Amino acid sequence: MTLPLMPKATAVWLVENTALSFEQIAAFCGMHPLEVQGIADGEVSGGIRGLDPTANGQLTLEEIARCEKDPKAPLQIMITAKQYITHKTKGSRYTPVARRQDKPDAIAWLVKHYPAMTDAKIAKLIGTTKNTIAAVRGKTHWNSSNIKPRDPVLLGLCTQTHLDAAVSSIKQAEPAEAKAQ
Repeated sequence: MTLPLMPKATAVWLVENTALSFEQIAAFCGMHPLEVQGIADGEVSGGIRGLDPTANGQLTLEEIARCEKDPKAPLQIMITAKQYITHKTKGSRYTPVARRQDKPDAIAWLVKHYPAMTDAKIAKLIGTTKNTIAAVRGKTHWNSSNIKPRDPVLLGLCTQTHLDAAVSSIKQAEPAEAKAQ
C-alpha cells in the first residue's frame, strides 16, 4: 500500500480532526495503532503540526466520511496522489562522497554476474558514466588493482527491485536476440 507524504503529520491531523479509529489511521499512515494512540494522548507528536491530507489531494472528505461510518473500512489514498508518490524521478541522484568510491566495485560485480548487461543499463542503475564502466571492463581503471566485485544493493547504490528489473529486462532481451540470429 502506498503511504501518504509525511505520514506522522497526516496521522496528527486525522487524530485531531476526524472520528476515525486508531486502527484505520494506523493502517493508512503505516504506523502501529499504539503509536496513533500515543499521538492522541499527546505523548508521541510533540511539536509535529498536522498536515491536512484533503488539502494536498491524498484523501477526499467523502472518503473520510465513509470510513467514519464504518470503523472496519480502510482509508484509500486517491489514485492521483499515488502516481506522484510512487513515481521515480528521472535524472541523476546524489551519491554521498563515502559511497562514490564503491561504484567501480559495483560495476565489477555487475560485469561479473551479468556480462550481457549493457553499459547504458549499468550507468542508469548505479549512476555512473560509460567511461568508468569501460575502464572497469577493460581493467584500465586507475584503481583496478583494488577493485573487488561487491553487490550494488549491499553498497546502497541501487535497490533490489531496480536490480531485479534490470536483470529481467536482460533475460527478456536474450530470447529475442536468439531468434534474430
